[in-house]
Amino acid sequence: MSEKNQKVTHTESEWRERLTPEEYRICRQKGTERAFTGEYYSNQQSGVYLCRCCGETLFNAEHKYDSGSGWPSFWQPSSNDMLQEHHDQSHGMVRIEITCSRCDAHLGHVFPDGPQPTGLRYCVNSASLAFVGDDS
Repeated sequence: MSEKNQKVTHTESEWRERLTPEEYRICRQKGTERAFTGEYYSNQQSGVYLCRCCGETLFNAEHKYDSGSGWPSFWQPSSNDMLQEHHDQSHGMVRIEITCSRCDAHLGHVFPDGPQPTGLRYCVNSASLAFVGDDS
């Protein structure tokens, strides 16, 4: 297994040192940022979205769309093996949580109400992402 594909693990103390308090709350404690407030909600630049915690490429900007939900939304990940899905019954709802398969960071949720060709909406917290533009 290459270093890029190896599981990334840190202690909770190390994660707190690496992340801002808001990033830690969302990525490590499964929090959610307020709708329409995230850094990448309205970003329309071309490039890729990486996991904030480990730097793994998760989404391509060409798969991003405005879902009107208040969070960055994508109709597919860059690779199906980079996300893990988990049954989530928190907050009185039944949803599918998505996490980074490399470091287990909470990203958001996936819903079956997205556009074609997948019909999926990967609804992701901006605080879980880092963006690298094509011109960077």
